[in-house]
Amino acid sequence: MRVAAIQMHCSDDRAENLARAAALVADAADQHAELIVLPELFASLGRNAEMRAAAELLDGPTVAWASALAREHHCSIVAGSFVERDGEQLFNTSVLLDPDGALIAHYRKVHLFDIDVAGATSRESDTFSAGDDAVVAQLSPATEPDGSTPDCATPDTSVLGLTICYDLRFPELFRIEALRGAQLIAVPSAFTAATGADHWELLVRARALENQVAIIAAAQSGTSPDGVQRHGQALIVNAWGTVLAEAPGEGDAVVVADIDLGAIAQLRKRLPSLANRRPDAYRWPD
Repeated sequence: MRVAAIQMHCSDDRAENLARAAALVADAADQHAELIVLPELFASLGRNAEMRAAAELLDGPTVAWASALAREHHCSIVAGSFVERDGEQLFNTSVLLDPDGALIAHYRKVHLFDIDVAGATSRESDTFSAGDDAVVAQLSPATEPDGSTPDCATPDTSVLGLTICYDLRFPELFRIEALRGAQLIAVPSAFTAATGADHWELLVRARALENQVAIIAAAQSGTSPDGVQRHGQALIVNAWGTVLAEAPGEGDAVVVADIDLGAIAQLRKRLPSLANRRPDAYRWPD
């Protein structure tokens, strides 16, 4: 399966962000990507008041925009994340669209970024409510405009797990998604530069190799409108923990790589760490 991770330096101009994102998706599709992952909060990234003002329903304009792009390019798209409004609550939500533009799954960020470390301070919970479940979904094969399957598309069933940014620091979420069948996991992110230099690649590779999954990690770069410097370095990592493709730390970029799903299955047979788990041998702390 050919996958793409997109890197963006988002401004506070929603229309500009979406126009640039559409061009980057088109670039990835021209390289025959079957699955394209956009960064966290790619359409609207700013201060708390701006986040609240940008909130929309799950069937609002961001999902409609991503749905149209998926249909146009006949590929699956993970629309990074956007600010979802559900009643009085706001969620940092990622959505998966299939090549027909249908909404297949949505994931609300479980782990909110409330930290004060290495010069970075954040209180994501001041704006967002936390999600409460891991989400995996089957991917549909990419199609040509006439409905045929392109030569580059895999005929195998593939399962994608959904996560967002700070979730990288919580290995249990990735393990649960792997145990629910995920062979690939999307990680749309806006990782801070304060911790990214030391932790970003290390965490992405660790989550990949310990769960024997490929990871497509999209990224924000540059200084975002909320004043936070973002790390960039969008990554695609295979199930052995090897970096297959990476973007530079700055600017907009598309990185593409081929993921061998058969190799993931063989790895899990040869090195059956998921099958050899013994969760009943120890007790989780309360």
